Amino acid sequence: MLVVIALGGNALRSTGTPGAAHLRASVRLAARALAPVAAQHQLVIGHGAGPQAGLLAMQGAANGKDGTAEGYPPGAGDDAECLIGYMLEQELGNLLPFERPFATVLTMVEVDPNDPAFNTPTQVVGSAYSQNEAEQLTANKGWTFSRNADCWRRVVACPEPKRIFELRPINWLLEHNTIVIATGGAGIPTMYERGADRTLLPVDCLIDNDLASELLARQLGADLLIMVTDADAVYLNWGTPAQAAIRRASPAALEAFPFEAGSIGLKVKAACRFANATGHRAAIGALADLSRILAAEAGTTISTREPGIVLAAPSKRATETPQV
Repeated sequence: MLVVIALGGNALRSTGTPGAAHLRASVRLAARALAPVAAQHQLVIGHGAGPQAGLLAMQGAANGKDGTAEGYPPGAGDDAECLIGYMLEQELGNLLPFERPFATVLTMVEVDPNDPAFNTPTQVVGSAYSQNEAEQLTANKGWTFSRNADCWRRVVACPEPKRIFELRPINWLLEHNTIVIATGGAGIPTMYERGADRTLLPVDCLIDNDLASELLARQLGADLLIMVTDADAVYLNWGTPAQAAIRRASPAALEAFPFEAGSIGLKVKAACRFANATGHRAAIGALADLSRILAAEAGTTISTREPGIVLAAPSKRATETPQV
């Protein structure tokens, strides 16, 4: 069975002072959960890289807050892909047979220049600025800012992923029993230059990790898509005495509820999209429950074979707040 697992930013969130050692500890925990899956199935791993993307944006800003120096665009996720990818390879390699190959694939993801998200950027990236600094950067670079309490933060578009460019080498690697790490940080956004013949350009935007992993899973023909976070399931009536975890649901039943657009809402959107398009299962749950999620015994499983929603008892472990 081909399984695609998307490690959300919360699943790789380190505790304590941010740094390589804490990221390594988080990756080590993830590897312990992933290794049993890799031992029995073909495995492709996607992962978020929100903190790393933020650090890259701040690194670029450090080159000159007046906007006269060039920094990395927020979607330049190649550094984050390499950093987390090599850690996952090492930590999984410490647990699996030496003969099992690994490959981290720098993944370009196409976006549409006409995507309406470019008209309303909402994704916050990088440093905090004063109003004067924000105005200067807007004039020099054309950046868009939104006010956040007593500071100004840059916002970029979050367009839909349209195509994974490295599908052929990823398929070749899977045919040779390789564990593949791809769409790290949701991949590197790119688009074709308007009016040019097959000329690719970098894009100043961010792509959602869950939507990118869903697209990868769909285009690879995966049998199962699992989105891992720090919540043990998708919940109804979150934060009330009546809150209850959804154990199983059909896409149509889930789509009837107004989940918040960010965080868990995007996971629900990706899961429903995959289940509807492929007829295969998608699931959302906690890293610690990964083996049970695989067996549909934990987390929330989304399938077109389900007639509606089946609830479980409320859980105190869920920590994500964007629920109904």
